[in-house]
Amino acid sequence: MLSASKILVVDDEPRMCDSLKLLLNNSGYEEVQTSNNGHEAIKCMAKNAFDLVFLDLVLPDMDGFQIMDYINQQHADTMVIIITGHASMQTALKALRRGAYDYIKKPFEPEELLTKGKNAINQKMLTCENRSINGKLDLSEKRYRYLIQNSPDIIYTLDNKGNFTFISDVVEHLTEFKAKQLIGKHYTTIIYEKDLEKANWFFNERRTDERVSHGELRIKICNENNRFGPCEVKYLTMELKSTGMYNKPTTEEDSKYLGAYGILRDITDRKRLEAQLQSAQRLESLGTLSGGIAHDFNNLLMAIQGNTSLMLLDVDSSHPSYEKLKNIETYVQRGANLTKQLLGFARGGKYEVKPTDLNKVIKKQNRLFGYTQKQINIHTTYEENLWTVEVDQKQMEQVLLNLYINASQAMAVGGDLYVRTENFIIDKDYIKHYHARAGRYVRISVTDTGIGMNKATQQKIFDPFFTTKEIGRGTGLGLASVYGIIKNHEGFITVSSKEGEGSTFIIYLPASEKKIIEEEGKGEGSVKDIKKSRTVLLIDDEDMIVEVGREILGILGYKVLTARSGEKGIEIYQQNKDQIDVIILDMVMPSMGGTETYNRIKKIDPDVKFLLSSGYSVDKEASKILNGSRNGFIQKPFTINQLSENMRKILDQKPA
Repeated sequence: MLSASKILVVDDEPRMCDSLKLLLNNSGYEEVQTSNNGHEAIKCMAKNAFDLVFLDLVLPDMDGFQIMDYINQQHADTMVIIITGHASMQTALKALRRGAYDYIKKPFEPEELLTKGKNAINQKMLTCENRSINGKLDLSEKRYRYLIQNSPDIIYTLDNKGNFTFISDVVEHLTEFKAKQLIGKHYTTIIYEKDLEKANWFFNERRTDERVSHGELRIKICNENNRFGPCEVKYLTMELKSTGMYNKPTTEEDSKYLGAYGILRDITDRKRLEAQLQSAQRLESLGTLSGGIAHDFNNLLMAIQGNTSLMLLDVDSSHPSYEKLKNIETYVQRGANLTKQLLGFARGGKYEVKPTDLNKVIKKQNRLFGYTQKQINIHTTYEENLWTVEVDQKQMEQVLLNLYINASQAMAVGGDLYVRTENFIIDKDYIKHYHARAGRYVRISVTDTGIGMNKATQQKIFDPFFTTKEIGRGTGLGLASVYGIIKNHEGFITVSSKEGEGSTFIIYLPASEKKIIEEEGKGEGSVKDIKKSRTVLLIDDEDMIVEVGREILGILGYKVLTARSGEKGIEIYQQNKDQIDVIILDMVMPSMGGTETYNRIKKIDPDVKFLLSSGYSVDKEASKILNGSRNGFIQKPFTINQLSENMRKILDQKPA
């Protein structure tokens, strides 16, 4: 009986232990003990054999996984349910692989804990009974069916032709196949079509004892099943263990095969967690690669742009090469825009984050997009008092533009675009598959009436360089950069689509309590705004950047000192610190990086001014340097006018 089961609660919070003990006692469990640390729990288990342990992974004196290892070695029959407020997707998978029966994340409903606890105890009872089922011929039919029908796993028996002679009722809960209707039917009735060949191998293997057949199979869902919402899952992934049954031991020559019995455990959620983890790791790796490519490409563009700017200074508009040089500048800018897409996917940083009203950003983008796409009707629904978000406005404009372009390409002959904003509260149940935190969010949905996408396309839609368009018609970076930018703002994005029925992208961004501050307009600088008779130290590891930078700064009227490493830059600064007015510092260098170089020079002179430079956008390290300081940042490639304006701003600042 469940009431006789022995339960141990291990949690470092005494109040939690007392609450769970009271809950379990009131639910009929009479023998419940508690421990507040790992050593106390192990002593308790050394004296008593427990059926179930509710275990918190985070304990003051040892790792919860150490206790699991002890249970696996000394009390293999004891079921373990992880109960913690710190369980991530990775720790949950790790616990399950270590042998935990299930896990519960705080806060939880009492019914959830009681249900999982009951299932775990039933599972233990079933396992113990199955181990000796052939030796217990006097096992009553009533007790046997009670244990079988209360197991969360599908338990079945087959005759020697592969027809079901028994299958537990849980098959109806999982697949909507009626258990009674499956009796007499062949096992292929429930097998997913693409796994039929694999299933034939498993079920036709007539092994016993330690050589039982085991593996993974997919079984069909009979009708519409609301368990997965809009995901349209047509099958469940099951862990199979099948054992042959004979009238005599298989060691005897005349033994006759009677059929098989086995267990199917639903591991669909576990496989989904594993797939999400693998996808996140794959996108992270691609992001790192994309960021590195963009950084190196921006350095090349900087050299091209710098030399082009220098050549333009020596020619006027009547020169035969003038238009060609201006074309080169245009191509450089197009290349820079391409690397911005890569950096967006690489999550290389947010340049200018501030409290923002997304309604205003969206209205502006809708107006601009509407001017160029007359064949598309834009329909909007705006939340009247939309919560503030902290974002880089330019990156949000890029996100919207990329989504709109994607929608327009799906509606080549025109259609309708629906854009909606709303305040949204997300709870723990809603976001458990999105690897995000609960709380207040601003939700933006973009829906088109285009051609839609199949499932295979949706699974790759955020991969960089993936495109369904023909060669030369797209880079495959638009939606990849959308994904990277949203993730970098601690949000997430979902997509739902059907072929012929359009697509919907939904963005979730965390809301902020900060107030929006309106800023005054900024003016444009020019080469004429230069400061003369100043000394600049240029630190960059790329020879081409140093050479073109020295020449440009010289034309702007600066005296230039150069260094090709952080170490050399520090040495030159120590020798000339009384002359140097500003340092242009590359943030990404081998050996000693930009951050370390900055910190060491700041120790020499806390008042020195820096203009940070990088082929990346502003990352976390650069943001720390820029926050509240009198320093500046310029992203490669930049023009001579942009460099002149940034230098002027830094040099015009008054001492703190």
